[in-house]
Amino acid sequence: MAAAWRCVGVGWPEGVPVLRWAGGRVSGLVYGGVVGFRVVGERGCVGARGNPCPLRAVVAGTATQARCSECARLDRLFSVAADGVPDDPRTYRVYLAWFGPGLLKVGITAEERGAVRLLEQGAVAFCWLGRGPLMAARRTEELLRAALGVPDRVPYARKREVRGALPVWAERARELAELYGRAVGLDGWAETLEPVPFEAVDHSAAFGMAGGGGAAGHLAMWEAVDGGVVAGRLVAAAGPDLHLRVTGGDVLVVDTRLLVGWELVAADAGAAVSVPVRPIASPPGAGGVEQDGLF
Repeated sequence: MAAAWRCVGVGWPEGVPVLRWAGGRVSGLVYGGVVGFRVVGERGCVGARGNPCPLRAVVAGTATQARCSECARLDRLFSVAADGVPDDPRTYRVYLAWFGPGLLKVGITAEERGAVRLLEQGAVAFCWLGRGPLMAARRTEELLRAALGVPDRVPYARKREVRGALPVWAERARELAELYGRAVGLDGWAETLEPVPFEAVDHSAAFGMAGGGGAAGHLAMWEAVDGGVVAGRLVAAAGPDLHLRVTGGDVLVVDTRLLVGWELVAADAGAAVSVPVRPIASPPGAGGVEQDGLF
């Protein structure tokens, strides 16, 4: 019987995607290479803050967070995103992330992480706004949300809708530059936040989308199930998503957050996909973009 490894998701060390496994192992992902695995057993809670789940709880296959309710509560209790550690001494950066035309967000990340947070979110382009203490960065983030209506979260479903037809780099950079100019012109920035000069950064090559859009995803996996097979050739990746060209020619977007907590075994790359999938909506031709609230 093939060895089963427990998945802990996609990471972006050194700006390239890897599949990560429990115990610290990683598998490199190469565009044009084949990916094939079968899901086995039950999906277990991954615990909180590096500690195993005391309940050994089973998590639903449709959940994008592989934690039971108690571990999710504990994890969030000490989360920077939830202001669980307001005295964090590290330097933080405020950023603007671009996912598609008109689809931008504001956020913060520890300066020591560099652009990893942007890669993890699937930001096709981004720029820095400022740097300083955590609470100064948080206050500036809130200022942009209130004054400019810039959200701090974009649903992954919306990111997938626009990802397959990206405008040229000049258009992406122009949108970022315009919003950057409006942001730095606001009154009310935290005094201890140092503005950072504008520089647009492009992630399309890192995502395998340098041609203007990554093989547009037609279908998305929405649940992992025991015995389900996912197999194909990797054509692009962004954040937690892997874009696989599967048997029949379609491009399937695999949200690897749905695989975290499952054990996976190798499967033939030419095998038929047998996990539940659904179509990805086309980008809307007009109208506003509906955004989620905080987290």
